[in-house]
Amino acid sequence: MTDKNSESTLRTRARSLYWRGYTIADISKTLDLKYATVDSWKRRDKWDEDAVVVKVESHVDARLCVLIAKEDKTDHDFKEMDHLSRILERTARIVKFSKPEGNEKDLNPKVENRNRGRKKKEKKKNHLTPEQVDLLRADFDKTVFPYQAEWDSEKRKWRIRAILKSRQIGATWYFAREAFLDAVETGDNQIFLSASKAQANIFKVYIVQWVYEITGVELKGDPMVLSGETCEGATLYFLGTNSKTAQGYHGHVYMDEMFWIPRFKEFKKVAGAMATHKKWRQTYFSSPSTTDHEAYPFWTGEEFNKGRADDDKIEIDVSHAALKDGHLGPDGVWRQIITVHDAEERGCDLFDIDQLKLEYNEADFANLYLCQFVDSHISFFRMSDLEKCMVDSWLAWTDIDHAGGKPYSGPVWIGYDPSRFKDDASVAVIAPPQGEGGKYRLIEKIKWNNTDFETQANGIRDLCTKYNVEAMSIDKSSIGIGVFDLVTKFYPAAEGLNYSVEVKNRLVLKAQQVITRHLLEFEAGDTDVALAFLTIRKTQTSSGRQTTFQASRTHETGHADIAWAIMHALGAEAIQSTDHPEQGGGFSFEVFGDD
Repeated sequence: MTDKNSESTLRTRARSLYWRGYTIADISKTLDLKYATVDSWKRRDKWDEDAVVVKVESHVDARLCVLIAKEDKTDHDFKEMDHLSRILERTARIVKFSKPEGNEKDLNPKVENRNRGRKKKEKKKNHLTPEQVDLLRADFDKTVFPYQAEWDSEKRKWRIRAILKSRQIGATWYFAREAFLDAVETGDNQIFLSASKAQANIFKVYIVQWVYEITGVELKGDPMVLSGETCEGATLYFLGTNSKTAQGYHGHVYMDEMFWIPRFKEFKKVAGAMATHKKWRQTYFSSPSTTDHEAYPFWTGEEFNKGRADDDKIEIDVSHAALKDGHLGPDGVWRQIITVHDAEERGCDLFDIDQLKLEYNEADFANLYLCQFVDSHISFFRMSDLEKCMVDSWLAWTDIDHAGGKPYSGPVWIGYDPSRFKDDASVAVIAPPQGEGGKYRLIEKIKWNNTDFETQANGIRDLCTKYNVEAMSIDKSSIGIGVFDLVTKFYPAAEGLNYSVEVKNRLVLKAQQVITRHLLEFEAGDTDVALAFLTIRKTQTSSGRQTTFQASRTHETGHADIAWAIMHALGAEAIQSTDHPEQGGGFSFEVFGDD
């Protein structure tokens, strides 16, 4: 045995090979040693009893020696050597700590200094410096459109603002920033009110994203309490329509989508109570719903006139011509109407209006983008009934885990409706009643735009994995046949609907029964669901001998796709008896003749 291959070196190499999985026979052959010699080393040195850290140290040491001996080292080699050296340093600390005299400082040398000297001042939560506030103000002034700048509470300090707006012009985004900037500059509380807690959380998301993007500060908490030289203790509240949660709060109030909020009169009283002091402002903004909504008399001034003598009554011109530039009415409310044309004229470059006019018929374009209310007499479903179906799902549905991978364990019904024009579709997941007096709850909805049949079918497959699917109905009378064929391969029980006047009328009959009896529930923030039902109108078949239903297609509601998807799901159950006055009164529907 030469000096180079001394017994100690061979012994170490043999142990390393053993720990790497070599047998005694393999080691003796590899190192040209007698089997008995290697076996003796194994038993005397107790190779099987060594700790894992020792084995790791051996492997690292061997690899490090190879790299050190390498003449032409690459950058990767140097990085690996540095990494291996740090591993050896850690294993040495672990070995030292494992000895009887080991101490915690062997693992972490900084432990000794942990309690020395003064502790660093703990960083305050949600803290913003004056410099960071200045950054937010600069970004705010730089990014808002001119029509949004007109809403700025620093320029228009009206006590009450009411804004009727086109969809998708950035109102919620803007007012979230306006309110937060006001909070950090003045220290005033801000209260965000929405139809549901989930909807109110949109304000919070916009604020958190903006502040983190501009300052790097991560805001947390609900309510959100701010810290800083100019805003110490300022609090942001994000509330749904459960008025009990709002008692005792005070601050500037922001209420979005007021024309879609159920029980608006009651909710407005709560908002007014929170902004009683003269310093607090109230801001209401919304896209239009129907003329029979409770917020409409507030908008027109009829609410102000109620109970007043004729001499004290007022008239307010709520036409677009009168309110395009904003107007302070005799009731103390500053009103403004912002259509998509107004937004474009004042700097908004987000729309292709000519293309939008191609996608919508005249009535729907007027409602969605020209701020014109839906005539409640034309719609088959009534807004007053739909309002009673809108709930704050985060509070009302205690058995549903909104953030969970399997949010609901009970049975569900799935309805699918394709677009009649292109590869768009909607799917509704309904949790049926569990016991007498239970509700049909829309716990999930999906809308696909410009996706192929296979993608949509795979999405339905995912829902079958996510939920306990008890029934499924798919409209296969048009282009939905492609999805139906794919779905039946993994869910053979799916029902394929071949649309006819009778089938459509039966679906609408069931849906109206459920809605008028207030047995349907959906998230109050899902205004697209309510709008989809409102677009369904009673009409005549081409022969004029039968009554049926149709819905004009819009980009936002499709061909009322989500409404039909919900009706498909509800169709899993037959029409029920109507003698339940406690559930919203009776139900009547005309008999349809043969065409």
